Amino acid sequence: QVQLVESGGGLVQPGGSLRLSCVLSGNIFYTYTMGWYRQAPGEQREMVATITSSQNISYADFVKGRFTISRDAAKNTVYLQMNSLKPEDTAVYYCNYRAWGQEYWGQGTQVTVSS
Repeated sequence: QVQLVESGGGLVQPGGSLRLSCVLSGNIFYTYTMGWYRQAPGEQREMVATITSSQNISYADFVKGRFTISRDAAKNTVYLQMNSLKPEDTAVYYCNYRAWGQEYWGQGTQVTVSS
């Protein structure tokens, strides 16, 4: 079993910043991919950014240049630094872990961008 606990969501004005954190615990494989996904009301869940244990990173086009994913291996934590936030970034953000056919999700953290 693997557990993921997200934190850092909240309400922010357009143009503002937030940093999300996801702490990973349990039976973690040495090689894995972690990522951030988001789901807005009435929309499908979509990939925001992913990072592998070997530091390969991918971003969705709509966050390139604004969001940064990073990983602290010693703390088993993945971060998503979100800058220049827009109202359309409003969604529940989920942390994801995938390794060797296993997949786990966090409980989600709400991000609301509004003036």
